[in-house]
Amino acid sequence: MLEAIKPSKKTIFLYLLFPIAAFVFTVFFPLLTAVFYSFFEWKNGPTKTFNGITNYIQLFSDTTFWKAFGNNIYLVVACLIGQIGIAFILVLLVNSKLALTKSIHRTFGFFPSTISAVCLGMIWSMVYHNQYGILNWFLRTIGRPDLCKVWLNDTANIMLYVSIPLIWQYIGYYMVILFSAIAGIDQQIFESAEIDGANAVQTALHITLPMIRNTMLVCLTLCIAGNMKAFDNIYTMTKGGPGTASMVMAMYGYKISFEQFNMGYGSAISVGIFVLSLLVIGGSQFLVKQATKRLED
Repeated sequence: MLEAIKPSKKTIFLYLLFPIAAFVFTVFFPLLTAVFYSFFEWKNGPTKTFNGITNYIQLFSDTTFWKAFGNNIYLVVACLIGQIGIAFILVLLVNSKLALTKSIHRTFGFFPSTISAVCLGMIWSMVYHNQYGILNWFLRTIGRPDLCKVWLNDTANIMLYVSIPLIWQYIGYYMVILFSAIAGIDQQIFESAEIDGANAVQTALHITLPMIRNTMLVCLTLCIAGNMKAFDNIYTMTKGGPGTASMVMAMYGYKISFEQFNMGYGSAISVGIFVLSLLVIGGSQFLVKQATKRLED
């Protein structure tokens, strides 16, 4: 009976043809187009002049681009710790025997992830506002008006201030992923560890983490990929300022391409973002695999 309704290879190919074609058109075609245009000098017009690798030579010596790359790395590190790290701790707390109404925690924890990045940027811009922002209002209320300041003009700490909204938004997102991973672990393993005298920290590091290693790698990849292309909320909050203190690579590519109309160099920046993102993701996955192996030992 099953053999009678088994689809043919041609049917399977036809079913897969459209999603594969859509994926190629939306992912690979724009990438190849960006690579093609990156070899041209193209500034606001139909005329394009082939200039070889001149755009890439300029990119290697562009201090603003590398500063933006450093800001992206700052976001990656801050969000790896703040998003995945805090999410992992919260999942362990919610999964503990003392936690009540676990479903409510999951629902409300995921809620910030549903807010659009632009709305999130506007909300936190109001939080940081020097005149009517809730942060300065709270400091004045507790009698510390000396700590009030124009938060988004603080060049030294601006990356911290724009990282906090990102961390807050996606903690619940990674909580949901980690919840599903930990739920798949046999509870008898935890009970055996408890009988053997393992405390909560030892159980988390030597049992839970190694057993959800693949899920952590997925979270790691999603977090790095998301923060290497961060744009929306930072653009809404600071537009890369003050100066270039909060400039990130995607925003720099946007400004070069659509504000300065230098599409050729903007395409080279896009290719640079893609290559650097792959290198950072690959290197971090290697480090995580090595660290989890040591924990297993």
